[in-house]
Amino acid sequence: MIALVDCNNFYVSCERVFDPRLEGQPVGILSNNDGCVIARSNEIKPLVPMGMPLYQIPPDTKRRVTLLSSNYSLYGDMSRRVTQTLREFSPGVEIYSIDESFLDLGMFAQAELEPHCHRLRTTVRRNTGIPVSVGLAASRTLAKLANHLAKKQPAYEGVCRLDADSTPTRLILERLPLTEIWGISGRLAARMMELGIETAWDLRTADPKRIRRHFSVVQERLVYELRGVSCIETDDYGEPKKNIMTSRSFGQATGALVEIREALRVHAAHGAEKLRQQGSVARAIMILLRTNRHRPDLPQHNPSLVVQLPRPTDDSRTIVATAQQALEQCYRSGPRYMKAGVMMMDLADKETLQADLFDEEMSEEQRLRSESLMSVMDKLNQTMGRDTVRLGGQRKRAAWQLRREYLTGQYTTRWDELPVVRVR
Repeated sequence: MIALVDCNNFYVSCERVFDPRLEGQPVGILSNNDGCVIARSNEIKPLVPMGMPLYQIPPDTKRRVTLLSSNYSLYGDMSRRVTQTLREFSPGVEIYSIDESFLDLGMFAQAELEPHCHRLRTTVRRNTGIPVSVGLAASRTLAKLANHLAKKQPAYEGVCRLDADSTPTRLILERLPLTEIWGISGRLAARMMELGIETAWDLRTADPKRIRRHFSVVQERLVYELRGVSCIETDDYGEPKKNIMTSRSFGQATGALVEIREALRVHAAHGAEKLRQQGSVARAIMILLRTNRHRPDLPQHNPSLVVQLPRPTDDSRTIVATAQQALEQCYRSGPRYMKAGVMMMDLADKETLQADLFDEEMSEEQRLRSESLMSVMDKLNQTMGRDTVRLGGQRKRAAWQLRREYLTGQYTTRWDELPVVRVR
């Protein structure tokens, strides 16, 4: 069995952990430079649409809600803590995004699964303060659907199990539109409807070979997934990734900053290339370094740091420069590192992304030059071989100064911003 664990309203939940006064209150999280709303609590959803610019929120609404700047350092570290707790409940944890992970629960008896997931929810909440929902099923696709039900319907108490051949599962699939299935876009759904497939149940009962003939092997596997047969990986789905991780272990451990900087630069550039391939831009990145945990006799240091980009971008130059600036804060002389990685975070569709007046300004000429340069760079690397054209070292420029007037403390990553408890 597979469990999908999803943090509820993750960014807002992270803020509520350190400010309990926000519980039950309408809370919104703002984008770079406090431009627009990118995350919302349930209470604020009827009041403020997703993506609304800060300056367009009516004054009377502003007085009724709490708006906070994005605190990526806090969110990244809280995500790490949640994942660390999840590893206590399964040896197989597959991180899908900053707030979602798949767990392999195949080693547990059927009768133990739901109690195990309830204990998981309780432990994550106790250890981190983050509420999570758990969807349980025999395949990732059904687990994703089960998670949605666990989150939206209080009767499940945060844990929903969908058995592939049960009557409740059939009733749910018979009412579920194709576009509600994980990995099916509106365009793909329209093509399926032309073949008379209108619901998730229609797709489940379709002839797999016919589906493959008209679409692809991924959609054929989706038929089996809806039948409870796990046969598809997260990378196989047609939807764009929420986060893109690029990392690799070194040939041998090294403590040389110049070598680590070069490896990180390559990973950042490859991540930016993947962004462009799926038509996305990133709002933030996370870098990580790892020493050899199997050598406790050696100095250990496993830092990670989430930093905002000056604007949503897919430009390798901006992403590489930001990653290398972050490295200067993470690197420690002494430990020998054996792995480095860069994650592209908070991705958005490049074509539909609404311009944010508060992001770092970029002229039309600069935008066109950036797109042209990246296009030429990608084409050369595709035709002549990967890394035929590569970026050099870090550019000498000052760190970007972002507007974050509503920023809360980086409570878990800075000593000088630890929460203070006062007893009266």
